[in-house]
Amino acid sequence: MSHTARLVIALVLALAAHTVAHADTGRWKQEGWSRTDFSKTSVPFSEIVSGGPPKDGIPSIDDPKFKPVSEIQDIADVEPVIGLEIMGDARAYPLSILIWHEIVNDVVGNVPVAVTYCPLCNSAVVFDRRVGNQVLDFGTTGKLRKSDLVMYDRQTDSWWQQFTGEAIVGEKLGTELKLVPARLEAFAEFKTRHPSGRVLIPNNPRMRRYGTNPYVGYDSARRPLLFQGRMPEGIEPMARVVVVRRAARDPVIVALAHLRQSGTMTHDGVRLSWRAGQASALDTRQIAKGRDVGTVEAVANGVSMPKAPLAYDVTFAFVAHAFHPNVPIIGK
Repeated sequence: MSHTARLVIALVLALAAHTVAHADTGRWKQEGWSRTDFSKTSVPFSEIVSGGPPKDGIPSIDDPKFKPVSEIQDIADVEPVIGLEIMGDARAYPLSILIWHEIVNDVVGNVPVAVTYCPLCNSAVVFDRRVGNQVLDFGTTGKLRKSDLVMYDRQTDSWWQQFTGEAIVGEKLGTELKLVPARLEAFAEFKTRHPSGRVLIPNNPRMRRYGTNPYVGYDSARRPLLFQGRMPEGIEPMARVVVVRRAARDPVIVALAHLRQSGTMTHDGVRLSWRAGQASALDTRQIAKGRDVGTVEAVANGVSMPKAPLAYDVTFAFVAHAFHPNVPIIGK
């Protein structure tokens, strides 16, 4: 093929991509994104797909209600919760609620936080909502990228990747939210650690079928839903992995099966431990009856601030590979 022919093909492909991008943004503006600055993006628009619901079709919780641990009777000890403690203010966010809402805008220990959960990635991540002089409020776009929730902030309508906390489209492009260490743990463990803690409850118990899993059998499926990308090698795409986030450094990624077999392990300044007793939120119809996937704890193992909790996530191998393709999965 001649150089001229290759140049013509490249121009045609570029024009086609440009046309598709403009078609997408035009449609998105009609869907309620007229304030979003689509001229600013760090990702190809072709990677962003509809997850089904429209903007805010999965409603975030913006006025969260809580009850003391001692008053909670409808959450089983094995049910998964996101346990968060800041300045002595301890709160549990059950996945039986988050699986239906995906984002809770809250203030814990005087820190504005977004407690987030993407069911298709089993990704439970907490962010500080402060960016510069602003406190952002987050909602769901109804879009996915690499099967992961794309959030938006209501101040600028910029789009944010839930797994990374980075703005990928709009005015806030390139801004990264600060991670807040939290635990995905069994409710029994949260109660033991924080007997005076508080637990998120539904604002309207009849709004959704709380306690049930709308993704029955998802975490034992052969492939993820709505995923565009390469699968990892040497490990099943839906196998759970632990992703420990570290500032300005590559994460540590460990296959959960390997950690489960070891019980405790250390790697590059990270100490991980696993213990039984937490049900999967993505297995059976009733979350409380899900198979035991256990609880992970991640703490610093170095001389500086030993045993300090680290931000981590227990997600699927395909997710870790999609966002960190060059980081090896230990024990796969």
